Amino acid sequence: MGRTRQRIPAAEAFGQRVRERRLRHKWSQEYLAELAGVHMTYLSSVERGERNVSLVNILRIAQALEVDAGRLVEGLKIEERGRQ
Repeated sequence: MGRTRQRIPAAEAFGQRVRERRLRHKWSQEYLAELAGVHMTYLSSVERGERNVSLVNILRIAQALEVDAGRLVEGLKIEERGRQ
């Protein structure tokens, strides 16, 4: 999926969780991107919360991080339209 056009708190929270897990492993973005099979600039934009990440890429990133994908998305919610 493409870059988000508006601020999506769930995307930001997901990106933060990915970054935290990556740093626990002491991995660079480049290394994690290679493991996950995504481009480094894509991973960077995910960590900044700029991407509405597809299910396939969530699974790729989770597998590379050696974590269940559910842990990365647990508790995340989408705000209702018109409510910010």
